[in-house]
This record gives sequence, C-alpha cells and structure tokens, in this order.
Amino acid sequence: MDKQTMKSGRPNLTVDIGGLVLKNPVMPASGTFGYGEEYAPFLDLNCLGAVVTKGLSLRPKAGNPTPRIAETISGMLNAIGLQNVGVDDFIKFKLPFLREFTTPVIVNFFGNTLEEYGEVAARLSDIPEVTAVELNISCPNVKKGGIVFGTDPKAAHEAVSTVRKQLNKHLMVKLTPNVTDITVIARAVEEAGADSISCINTITGMAVDIKTRRPRLANRTGGLSGPAIRPVALRMVHQVVQAVKIPVIGVGGIVRPMDALEFLIVGARAVQVGTANFVDPASMITIIEGIEQFLLEEGLTDINQLIGSLEL
Repeated sequence: MDKQTMKSGRPNLTVDIGGLVLKNPVMPASGTFGYGEEYAPFLDLNCLGAVVTKGLSLRPKAGNPTPRIAETISGMLNAIGLQNVGVDDFIKFKLPFLREFTTPVIVNFFGNTLEEYGEVAARLSDIPEVTAVELNISCPNVKKGGIVFGTDPKAAHEAVSTVRKQLNKHLMVKLTPNVTDITVIARAVEEAGADSISCINTITGMAVDIKTRRPRLANRTGGLSGPAIRPVALRMVHQVVQAVKIPVIGVGGIVRPMDALEFLIVGARAVQVGTANFVDPASMITIIEGIEQFLLEEGLTDINQLIGSLEL
C-alpha cells in the first residue's frame, strides 16, 4: 500500500494484472465506450483503472445494416458488426486525445485471418501510449471455412501465437462464451503466450417482432449482454480462474458495485463494465466508489484481500 493511501485511511484499490498495474480494478468493456472521447463529458477518465477502446481492424469497417441494437429483458442484443475507423486512423486521430490522461490505454483489436491479426499487432506494438492490447478472438477465420478462432483451441492458439510474435506489450485475450468448455480455450491461449484473459464476450441470441414476424436485428442474431448474462459470466470466470495461472478479468452484466464484487471474490483481478455505460455513463464511477465503501465496511485495507476469497 502506498503512503498516501495509508494516510488517507482509504483502502488500496491497486491491482496487478500480470505486470499491468491499475489504480483500481474497473474499466469499460470494449465496444461500449467508443474511443474514450465520447464519454469524457460525463466522467473523469483519470478515475478509471484503464480505458479499453472499441475494437480495431486492419482496415476501416462499416459494420452491419440497421437495426443493429434491440433491448431485451435485463439486457440488450447488438449486431454492430465491429464498425471501427481502422488501426491507422485510430493511431492518427483517436489516440492523441487519450494522451491527455494518466489512465492506461488498452486497445482491443481483431482480424479475419492470422495475417490480419499479426499486422494489427505489429502496428500497435511500438506505440508508447498503448499500454496493453486486448485480443478479440470471437471472429471467423475466412481462410479456414469461417470457423470462429475462439471456439476451437487450435485456432485460438494460432491466433494468440501469431500476435505474441509481433507484440512487445501485455497481451490480454478476450474469450467467447459460445463454447462447450471455456477452460479448454483458456488453457490454449495461456499456452500460446497470453498474459491475461478477459471473459466473457457476448452470448449469441435473437429477438423477434411479433407484429411484423421479423427478427428485431437486421443481422437476425446478435450478442446478448447486460444483467441477463451475469450468472453465466460469473460461472465461466470462476472456471477459468481455476484452470489457468494467468490473471483473469471478469466481464458480463456488471451494473452495481455488488456485481463487480462477486467477480472479484471468485478470483477475477479486475472487471469490465459494458452495457451499464449506456444506461448511466458514470456507472463505473459508482462501481469504484461502491467497491471502496464495501472494503471500508468489511474492515479491509486492500482490495487484494478480497480477490479470490471465495469459500467453498
């Protein structure tokens, strides 16, 4: 604990995620926070543990046709289609704004071939303002019949290995929940060189307009997020924590401080907040303050006393 924390009487919220040190364990989930600038009018980015950007591809991507968001009970479906400005325009036009803050920047990115994954990683590797990257492997490999990298342990291993060879930064890998056994994928990416794992990404779902008899998303299916998936996410995080030695970041349906605390107790070193940002742009601040208040009420001086404290 640092001297300032001891003097203030406030608990220490600092977490170490495989060498990636954050002032607190709360960050946005990729795709829900734009490139940071969009939320700056609503909260101080310096208060966050990290900023996680919208996913980047090698070239700009227009995304799917509309409608591509549909509200559901306790959540939402999205089929944005990974719309983004591309890695080069991000570096040139979006990253300069983030230089104004002390908060670490974690850049999420993806590809549809191993070559694309490697190329984007190479372009981000030498950018000093990029503290870490988050690798999205929930994408189809167009050269191998469209199999999703993250649903096959061999394909996941290849994607992570390819990126690891091109990258000299912390490598976080985001896992899809749309698999039979998430621990098999987790062990594969750990072996391939991941420094940490974030899980889970969205769960594939669908909604229908009963009046028109048509899907509510133009893409027919989309990714389900929000409180509806939290119990599934918590279970998978618990399983992955038991299966690997590298740190795990919990993602999925975190809206309140107590939601984040559940993930920390089962062993996540940090959490990502996604859909809640659309409901309340300052939700992460509320969660950070709530975590701190809980530690004070429990008489804990350090958040690391809580992480992994699950009793079975």
